[in-house]
Amino acid sequence: MAFLGLWNYWVVIVLMMIGLYIVIARDNFIKKLMGLNLFQVSVIMFYVSMGKVNGGTAPILPESDMVEEVAAHNQPVTAGHLSDTRAFAHHHEAHHGGHEVVAEGHEGIVYSNNLTHVLMLTAIVVGVATTAAGLALVARIHEGYGTAEEDEIYKIDLTGAL
Repeated sequence: MAFLGLWNYWVVIVLMMIGLYIVIARDNFIKKLMGLNLFQVSVIMFYVSMGKVNGGTAPILPESDMVEEVAAHNQPVTAGHLSDTRAFAHHHEAHHGGHEVVAEGHEGIVYSNNLTHVLMLTAIVVGVATTAAGLALVARIHEGYGTAEEDEIYKIDLTGAL
């Protein structure tokens, strides 16, 4: 029953193939853009699925642990240490090599990898911008040719009927 355990990957494959089919088989530019979006969603789902660790939790340390960690290295604890998690992460990496999966004092806790999730947030923003640019191009093509169908535009270009 390994098939059922990997259902998310099967969903990704199905969505990817549907999106690819739409891009190849449809002549309407709007439908092609929607196929590209479906393909993109499948890739994002794939990467987010890879970032999930079974039994893992979010890689966030409680505030009390941050205070203890900073104080353990003889540095004054300020509000900046608590609000700026990047400074804490940099401090933690500098003193612990950045290779720990388990935080000090939290032996046995497994953290999920959040890098794939952060990268996919960026991919979503880029995808929305790309879709907006594509839709603007399709609107301009429709304005110029009176259609968004690829084969009709090809015929118009061949006959020079503009």
